[in-house]
Amino acid sequence: MGVSGKKSNIVCSALLALTVLMASCGGDGGDAGAASAAMDSIKDTIETAVGDGPHATVADDDSAPDRDNTPKVLVNEATGEKTFDGDGATVDYSNVDQGYVMVKYEGGNSNIKVQTTNTGAGDEPYTYDLNPNGEYQALPLTQGDGEYDVAVYTNIEGDKYAVAAQDTVSMELDDEFSPFLRPSQYVDYTADSQCVAKAAELTQGTKSDMGAAEQIYLYVIDNVTYDYDKASSVQSGYLPVVDETLASGKGICFDFAALTTAMLRSQGIPSKLIIGYAGTAYHAWISIYSKETGEFAAIIEFKGDKYNLADPTFTAAGDNADPNVVGDGDEYQPIYYY
Repeated sequence: MGVSGKKSNIVCSALLALTVLMASCGGDGGDAGAASAAMDSIKDTIETAVGDGPHATVADDDSAPDRDNTPKVLVNEATGEKTFDGDGATVDYSNVDQGYVMVKYEGGNSNIKVQTTNTGAGDEPYTYDLNPNGEYQALPLTQGDGEYDVAVYTNIEGDKYAVAAQDTVSMELDDEFSPFLRPSQYVDYTADSQCVAKAAELTQGTKSDMGAAEQIYLYVIDNVTYDYDKASSVQSGYLPVVDETLASGKGICFDFAALTTAMLRSQGIPSKLIIGYAGTAYHAWISIYSKETGEFAAIIEFKGDKYNLADPTFTAAGDNADPNVVGDGDEYQPIYYY
């Protein structure tokens, strides 16, 4: 498998403009008027997408044994067995069957992007900003089995980028849930993270994965508030720091989703961080795998006949989501899964 990228292959930023920007969970970070309008929209949505009912509860079987709440933190590794490189960039795909690649950049450029594309999936490419600190960073491959084009780009000037390293890697997952059970650039945590310890504390005595998920979900929506100041100033390329969100008790939608996902995954509960649109707002929310339904559910049945969308941002403003606003998920249009 040879390196197919060439230094002379220059692409404009239009190909790389898919890097996630969570400015105000709906703003585009550019036009001030548009950002202000987006902030008004997100405030209105948060203020109206709540009800006045009691917290939902999972119907756990009290006679069942307690589930094992020991943290289950998977470790991403770059073993050097399978790699390709070029112009300061190295991609290690030794563990691609676990649903990720490791990428590092050791050259002199400060503006690096990585793009991964399942060439047979027909989905949007996934684009990441890479920290040029010379350390490996884990990037997930979440578009299912297949052939992935993985390309590292360095900035030339303005909106022009050149290919530093590029090749195709084949992925056949050992476990279909693997990409959604481990840390990655967007959901970054370790065994020593405070959110991992908190998740273990919250899930003590629960009887099922959904019971554990409920405790984590309700903790986040009760203890984290939306940070409007941060939303109005966050820049493109922002990445959540889950322990900072836990400690500060505030964040934007990206922070809510990343913290919740990290806590769930640390308990061995497959969870997706989803980015797309909630109505007209660019937004982040989560989806949790339920053993009962056998699939990732965009909505979670937390009580009787009520469904709560797994959207910790919008439900954090009240006790439970109003099903007429977010409950059926009709207004949610997912684009990316992490």
